[in-house]
Amino acid sequence: MLHYARNDLTNQVEELKDNIQFQLTDELIEKVEVLIEDQSHKELKTLLNDYHHADIADILDELDLEDAIYVIKLLDSETTSDILMELDEDNREKVLQNLSIKEIAEEVEELDTDDAADIISELPEERQEAVISQIEDEEHKAEIKELLAYDEDTAGGLMAKELVKVYATWTVAGCLRRIRGQAKDVTRVHSIYVVDKEEKLIGRLSLKDLIIAKSDHKIADIAKENVDYVNVKDDAEDVAKVMAKYDLEAIPVVDDNQILLGRITIDDIVDVLKEEADKDYQLAAGITQDVEADDSILQLTRARLPWLFLGLIGGVGAFIIMEGFQESFSQYAVLFFFTPLIAAMAGNVGVQSSAIIVQGLANDDVKGSVNSRLIKEMLLAALNGVILAVFLLLFIWIYIGELDKAIAISVSLVAVIIIAGLIGTFVPLFLDKRGIDPAIATGPFITTSNDILGILLYFWIAKLILGI
Repeated sequence: MLHYARNDLTNQVEELKDNIQFQLTDELIEKVEVLIEDQSHKELKTLLNDYHHADIADILDELDLEDAIYVIKLLDSETTSDILMELDEDNREKVLQNLSIKEIAEEVEELDTDDAADIISELPEERQEAVISQIEDEEHKAEIKELLAYDEDTAGGLMAKELVKVYATWTVAGCLRRIRGQAKDVTRVHSIYVVDKEEKLIGRLSLKDLIIAKSDHKIADIAKENVDYVNVKDDAEDVAKVMAKYDLEAIPVVDDNQILLGRITIDDIVDVLKEEADKDYQLAAGITQDVEADDSILQLTRARLPWLFLGLIGGVGAFIIMEGFQESFSQYAVLFFFTPLIAAMAGNVGVQSSAIIVQGLANDDVKGSVNSRLIKEMLLAALNGVILAVFLLLFIWIYIGELDKAIAISVSLVAVIIIAGLIGTFVPLFLDKRGIDPAIATGPFITTSNDILGILLYFWIAKLILGI
């Protein structure tokens, strides 16, 4: 009976593979677990060999640690090295803890230098040195050690040493012979970089340039001199902006003397952009540290609690303001019923304004003076406020039947929306000028400040109009 059940499961998995590119299903996971339990090495290899290494990583992320390590040790290092890079960071850390120094060194030797350095940097310091000592390729070892010396948030921390480099004095024919040896170690050849005898970057070539050129031409004669590059000390975010602006798939990295050190490829920049987006999203939600859902309760609490305290302080501030107007508005109780609406609109408008500015700052699209931005936001907020206030005035007038109260609440709403828009625009610009991540402005900071100010402004204007 079990035999037939397993055959049926195999048929289901094969049918899935035939009909879709890849989909992580319970049937697939169950099939892998069954093959591991039976120690069906050949069948398991055959099954997994049909999948991309990123898909295999998704499968391993769903297995328990023991089964994941079983698969890692079963497959060859050329495959598993790529799988390790695609694993969830927490799972990769656990897997690496259960691999020997020699096994990790074998994985590292199959990786490009940037990925190898990333893997080693995740190990405890004593294991790092042990793994590096086990790497047999001396050149690979030296390049990894060089990359480990750079800060991970800089161009040096992102770059790989693998690239195709030619000298300006070479002929096209000589160049073609020599780059064959270099290209075999490079996963993708986006550009060929041209250097002088001192290893300084002076230009670049495309494969097309090289192929159509005459064999006796000098590289210096066909190289393009206008080559984009970044300094090894540049911030990773700045590198991402340069590559996005000029639609680059790869960019060379140089030192202060223009010496070519390596290159950064688009896959590394995608990772940077994802990390920055995750960080900004968490800041906007009021989370001060880089955390994940699987982190400990203590870590999550430390990340969330500061902004929750800010929200608590904001609530207490709103209470104090409302208590101060309690006696004056005892005869206009309806005003208090609209307090949540005023606070919500202030918070929403502030977050909208700050989100647009933060996005513009991140994409380097915010140009011009601060004053022009504030004037534009004031006009936009005024227009939106007037439109919303008209609807609110009609509702209150029809529902309550008192025009003076309707006017007081509606005028207050316009004023609150304008002020909230100005605060939402000014705060991220101010923080950016002070070198503080403006994404922090889009979360509870803006919401809380606008809630308090909005309620204060609402009661003050209403009191003024109603003559209380």
